This record gives sequence, C-alpha cells and structure tokens, in this order.
Amino acid sequence: MRVILESIIILLPHAGPTLLFEKVCVGEKKGRRFYACSACRDRKECAFFQWENEKVSEARLMAREEENRSKMPPFTHQEYCSRFLALPLGRRFCQDCQLLLLPGEWETHATHKMSQADDLTEARLSRPSLLLKPLENKKSNAQYLFADRSCHFLLDTIAQQGYRKVLCVGTPRLHELIKLRNQEGKGEPMKTLLLDIDFRYAQFNGTEEFCHYNMFNHHFFGGEAATKVLLSFLIEKDGEKVIMVTDPPFGGLTKPLAWSFSQISETWSKLQTLEASDAEVPMVWIFPYFFEPRILECFPSFTMLDYQLDYDNHPLYKHGKTGRKQSPVRLFTNLNPQDVVLPKEEGYRFCKVCARYVWSENRHCSKCNVCPSKDGRQWKHCSECQKCVKPSWRHCQSCGRCALPGHPCGNSPGLEGCFICGSLKHKRRNCRNKEKRRSCNYDTKMAAAALNRSS
Repeated sequence: MRVILESIIILLPHAGPTLLFEKVCVGEKKGRRFYACSACRDRKECAFFQWENEKVSEARLMAREEENRSKMPPFTHQEYCSRFLALPLGRRFCQDCQLLLLPGEWETHATHKMSQADDLTEARLSRPSLLLKPLENKKSNAQYLFADRSCHFLLDTIAQQGYRKVLCVGTPRLHELIKLRNQEGKGEPMKTLLLDIDFRYAQFNGTEEFCHYNMFNHHFFGGEAATKVLLSFLIEKDGEKVIMVTDPPFGGLTKPLAWSFSQISETWSKLQTLEASDAEVPMVWIFPYFFEPRILECFPSFTMLDYQLDYDNHPLYKHGKTGRKQSPVRLFTNLNPQDVVLPKEEGYRFCKVCARYVWSENRHCSKCNVCPSKDGRQWKHCSECQKCVKPSWRHCQSCGRCALPGHPCGNSPGLEGCFICGSLKHKRRNCRNKEKRRSCNYDTKMAAAALNRSS
C-alpha cells in the first residue's frame, strides 16, 4: 500500500482533503487506486472510500453529506471561547458529550454523566488533557499522553537550548505544561501554539493558542485565519527562537507526516533572515525507534536519541522496564545531539567517542565505532555480518545473516520480491524503476497545489 497526493480534492469535515492510495498485489503489474480518509485508518471511524475515477451516484452523495454534517464540531473556535468566558462559578462538564456546559444546557444533559463544580477547579481547567477522555483508537487519533517525567524533560531541554516559542503539533500535555509554568512564574516565559486534530481543545484555548489541524495533510480547519495564526507564531523577534515538537500517531504513514512538517519548516524558513533562508526549523519528532530508516529518508539531518519516552495511558510504553519491555519511543531531532543532555539519574551516560548521551546498556563498539543499540539492550558485534546485532540473534550460515534462532531458513530479506519489477533481490523502495511509475512518486509540488486549492 502506498499513498499519492493529486489534484482532485475531496474534503471531509473531520479530516480535510483525502489521500489517494494505491493497493498493489504480488503478481499484478498495475495497482488500483482509491481515495480514503487521511486521518482515520479504521473504516468504523470513517467509512469514506472511493475508487479513482469512480462515478458517485446522487443518492450516495446525499448520504455522504448527511454523514459529514454529523461529524462537524458543534461550535466554532470563537464560539467555544465565548462559552468559556460565560461559564459560571458552578461549572459543569458533560463527560458523555465532552463539553463544558452553560447553565441553560444543564437540563438537556441531566441524564448524562457529569463532572461537578468541585472537580472543575481552575487548576483542572488548565490541564484539559486530564479532563478529556483520550481518543485511543490506534487506527485514528491514537491519543496517548506524555507522562509527567517525559513532559518535564522535554520542556527543560527546550528551555536549556534557549527556545522561547514552542510549536506543539499533537502534543497537548507539553502545551499545558508550558502554560502552567508561565502562570507559576517558573523560568523564562515561553509562548506555545497547539496544532491538533482534536477540536475539543478549542474549549480551553484561545484562538492564538490553538488551531484545529490535521498533520497528515497539513490542513487547517479554520482556513486562512488559522494559517495567519501559525505565520505570526513562526516569526522570530526579540530573540524568541522557535522549535517544533510533534508526537504523531504511530500507525500513521511517515511520508505524509514528513511532507506536512516540511511545509511548516519551509514557512518558518521564508520568515527568517537571508542567512537562514535554507535552514530547517528546529524540530523534535517523537516516534518508535523502528521507524528510523523512514524518518531519516525524509529528514537526513535528523539523529535518533536514546531517550525513552513514556505515556500515562499506554499499557506498554512505560519507563523503568527492562529488556524488550522498554519503551520503543525515541526522539528524532535536528538539534545537535551533544547539546541534548539526558539525565544520568535515569540511567544515561555520555559517550566521548560518539559525542552524545546514550543509554547505559548501549555499549560503544570499537569495530563499528558507534553505540549501536536501538532498543535499549546491549547489542553484540557479528564479525561475519560486520555489524552489531540484537543480543538474541545468531548468525545463520544458510541465510548468510544474523536472525532469531529457529527462524525459517531461506527467508532472507528481499525474497518477498519487488512489486514493480518482480526481482527477488530487492524491495519496491529500492527499485531503480520506481521513478518511471507515476504512482510510486510522492509528488510534493502536486500536493502543495492540491492543498492550496482546498484552503
């Protein structure tokens, strides 16, 4: 399965422009292309599906319009802000509807589960991520929230680097912590802007603090007004350096994400001085370590750091576990790795040879001349493969590579073949012929034109 952006735009109210995918089966020379939701990979969440060049009946269009209306947010961002200002001291929050209620709405929601005034203190309202129910569907929002340990580390690191503006793309916990520290007067004041697809956060943030945004297609639901908010935020003046921190759903495709982040970076670059006109915006992309090749393909300047992030509401991604149970979530960044100080009290150390902080079990290999571990375990060097491998792997003479004991011999990487030319020696992504096929390309210029037409 691969994704393409093209010139025909189909807008969905909850996600913006659709993406064009191509399904390719082994043995078939040509795949079949279809439009689907950019944000939801679960048909139960969004049932939209349309083959390319398919003629849609009038009845189906009407049914689609009806479904689209049902997915619209109940209020605009400006209306949410007005409602928040009109809240009485005796506040109520409907847990079923995930909505702060005005007194005239209490009776309508009387049969729903409510949070009463005692639970809706100013401190509670300043941390809406503790009040809102996380949207945990792995195939859509996958809304997992930073644990306090990880959140404080991120903010401390950002502050130490001298950044005073933080663009939070899908990181509501970090956005909240910045606002809290500002209120408490701790450290230098910082500005923050949250871009998130969860429109519920509009209830708790002003129009200059939050934009309803889809990071899979760079779509601003607030149109030109929201785009101007981002432009204003990215301007660096009076020494206010900007950094972007993003935590996308791990099930999302990396290329659409990278394209959106590149658009933000290019916008930032155009607003800077001539000397920095070709520079990338300082960025921290939070993703599992096994996506490293895909991220580095899109952003070659990035480095993966050893720091393990954990989440409050994820059953597996927890700090303090050992072996294969450690959190796989890492920081990918274009910051200088040497400048990102990882906490020694949590088990990190500085490698003088690599000139960066690494996990204590990540031992330097003199033959590879790197600290090679990706998953937190101590890796070992295989002289036959001439590289370091996971501790549980053994070299297989039949396959000519290291693999898990008991693996089916002969299934070396690449034997699945290439979908484009049929060769067994490589996969599609390494095929020399892929540029000859229009459907293989992720056309950035075409995507930019398409998304500009949608705004």
